[in-house]
Amino acid sequence: MENLPSILTPDLGLLFWMLIAFLVVFGVLAKFGFPAIVNMVDSRKQYIDESLKKAHEASARLENIQKEGETMLQEARQKQAQILKEAADTREAIVSKAQEQARHEAARLIEEAKADIAQEKAAAISEIRAQVAELSVKVAEKILRKELDSSENQMETIDRLLDEVSVK
Repeated sequence: MENLPSILTPDLGLLFWMLIAFLVVFGVLAKFGFPAIVNMVDSRKQYIDESLKKAHEASARLENIQKEGETMLQEARQKQAQILKEAADTREAIVSKAQEQARHEAARLIEEAKADIAQEKAAAISEIRAQVAELSVKVAEKILRKELDSSENQMETIDRLLDEVSVK
């Protein structure tokens, strides 16, 4: 059994050829394989770094856009509140102006109505006085005709009227 080669204790020649094969494979890999692998790993690392950088930039831009959006939204809310306040103030001014105009118009119409009523009242009183005077004259005429039928009655009436006029 001593002549049989053992797997655990290889011969010196086997070791030599294994070392040569290893060095050749290692040399070929070192010359061609490792630089390609290292380049691929470096390019992958660079791609990942750039992607992370772009992601951070995009995140920063998104955050900035969100802040701008919130600022714009806040400004829009403030403008909306201001516009609503101005609209309410304008509405109040218009309503109060319309109420004031309505009060003035109502007062003017009342004054016109009072003036018309007073004018019509004066005209009616004047007309009634004219009618009363006319009726009084007619009644007096009829009474005087009746009383002045006889000359004796005429003389008494004239004396009485002269006495009344003289007394006053």
